[in-house]
Amino acid sequence: MIVVIQCAASKKPDAGYLQRRDGRKVLFVADPNEAPTNAPYDYARPDDVSDTSASWRNELLCYNASPGNNPFGLLPAWQLYENRTYELLAERYGTDRLYILSAGWGLIAADFLTPTYDITFSAQADRYKRRRQKDRYNDLRMLPANTVEPVVFFLSMDYVPLACDLTAEVKGPRYLFYNSKTPPEAPGCILKHYQTRTRTNWQYECAKALMNGEIGV
Repeated sequence: MIVVIQCAASKKPDAGYLQRRDGRKVLFVADPNEAPTNAPYDYARPDDVSDTSASWRNELLCYNASPGNNPFGLLPAWQLYENRTYELLAERYGTDRLYILSAGWGLIAADFLTPTYDITFSAQADRYKRRRQKDRYNDLRMLPANTVEPVVFFLSMDYVPLACDLTAEVKGPRYLFYNSKTPPEAPGCILKHYQTRTRTNWQYECAKALMNGEIGV
């Protein structure tokens, strides 16, 4: 079984940053023009051109091509977020069967070295952090299209369209847990209603319920 869980706003305090050639740290956001001024780092979108003429996204892919060399101290995605559920999922299913749906980078493998970023689909977030569904991103698709294992999603409603798009060619069945009264639009997915009174970050509770055998697919 493959598990896909959305990213989180809270990152580890020791998370690393990509850097410019002159050593300035880069924080990735949805709209750099709306970001606060006088910050101790530069702002950029993942697909902006870096100071090497490649996009920052390509810079990150090149950085990951030499995992033994990690000068900026980037954390693998499963360790980047503060909520312990990511670590529990990695321990339970293995990093090779865990993927993170990142609003900044796309569908990334759990062990993908990921810089800190501040991009989300949440409507409650500050404008400079919020990615809109219409925004263009060259999202990564790291889950192989020939995957035949079941794929289980733990996502809030805002992340469902991206998840469906980035896994549309996956061969195995896709299960999507949701807790809203109205089922989400999720073409090709098998919907599983998870009943809980938790409204914020309910997906962590749901993931733990699966790990504990309280629910299944």
